[in-house]
Amino acid sequence: MQSGRLRKAPENFLDRNGLLEVTAQARDGRRDFLRGAFAFAAATAAMPAARAQGASAPSDGDPNILKLPEHSTGLGLPVATDGYGKPSKFETNVQRRPSPGLTQTSQASVSFAPLQSLFGIVTPSGLHFERHHQGWWDIDPSRHRFMINGMVKAPKVFTMDDLMRLPSVSRFHFIECGANTGMEWGNVAVPTCQYTHGMLSCSEFTGVPLITLLEMCGADLVNGRFVLAEGADGSSMTRTIPMSLVRSGQVLVAYGQNGEMLRPENGYPLRLVVPGVQGVSWVKYLRRVEVGDQPYATKDETIHYVDLMPDGRHRQYSGIQECKSVVTTPSGGQVLLDRGYYSINGLAWSGRGKVRRVDVSTDGGRNWRVARLQTPVLSKCLTRFDVDWAWDGKPAIIQSRATDETGYVQPTYRQLRAVRGSGSIYHNNAIQSWLVQENGEVKNVQLA
Repeated sequence: MQSGRLRKAPENFLDRNGLLEVTAQARDGRRDFLRGAFAFAAATAAMPAARAQGASAPSDGDPNILKLPEHSTGLGLPVATDGYGKPSKFETNVQRRPSPGLTQTSQASVSFAPLQSLFGIVTPSGLHFERHHQGWWDIDPSRHRFMINGMVKAPKVFTMDDLMRLPSVSRFHFIECGANTGMEWGNVAVPTCQYTHGMLSCSEFTGVPLITLLEMCGADLVNGRFVLAEGADGSSMTRTIPMSLVRSGQVLVAYGQNGEMLRPENGYPLRLVVPGVQGVSWVKYLRRVEVGDQPYATKDETIHYVDLMPDGRHRQYSGIQECKSVVTTPSGGQVLLDRGYYSINGLAWSGRGKVRRVDVSTDGGRNWRVARLQTPVLSKCLTRFDVDWAWDGKPAIIQSRATDETGYVQPTYRQLRAVRGSGSIYHNNAIQSWLVQENGEVKNVQLA
């Protein structure tokens, strides 16, 4: 069977002026400019591919094989030209992209990870999604201090040297913003996987378990039922964390990411890692943890990061990221150039543990096939899945449905809205649908 070819989605389809236009339209409830900009970018991206496809191969063979290229006949660049390695110049289009109208100011904004261009489960540190509330900082680690107080016998202040001398652990975990896929609650809003699901990343984090530090301070682990984590940036980000998570040893005071120090955009020199819980609780630039006996009801857990329910009430402290998945190939903005074999692949994750199973449908959920789970399958970590598919050139609706080790099954939009309504922003874990049209173009759709 012939293997199908796929054209990548146009990633950079909004410049700064375009982002400003989208922001203005978002206030008016319109999305016309966003759709138009993407359509123009897709058409432009198709031109070189069409020319290449239409060009006939020389009768005497492929010159890329018969004629030795420069890199096969000459000396390359010297070792360590760049003290810190960089991606190839041919991969510069694979970047984080800023929010198309989700926020009003660049300092309190989001960048989306290019999920459709990544392999495996680890997100490169330079492509890790960002969410900021007052911009990012590059803090001098020699001046940074981390404090523990509240219901403890001996409040302590730690320097970075103090923390890095202690025994450390390293674990792989995903981090997902509570607003990931939030623009899709009411209807289809954005065209590509990067913008629908790109507030998601997965890294190896290294640090000291928070429970170790609390025990060093003589924390009251019986009556102290919560901790308050506070960041050092100007937004004074503060979040309540249940002591049950801390006692489990999962919560880390982390300084390392993917084998090196945290990047400044990701909280350098210190951040909290709270596996399975929405990213806002992974407080960056961490400077203080306070032990208390009740939730703290801070500004970012009373008026933000709450779930609007159909009866008008808000649900608080619903930070666990429920089981979710997304097909990354083929996905929105990509184009299937041929009939034939394709590997449908994507990512699945759950804030309650391991992904147990992923089912894939190519007919809008009428029939499902069990996908292969690529190893490793780790708790509260991204899991890569794939399944074989022969595209016959007819329209297809591709979906994935994940099930975690608790037995929870990822819901459809109809099932989710029956409980949550359609006016929310946070914690959208509904099944994503991609429509493959007869011409091979892949579009973001929602089924009624």
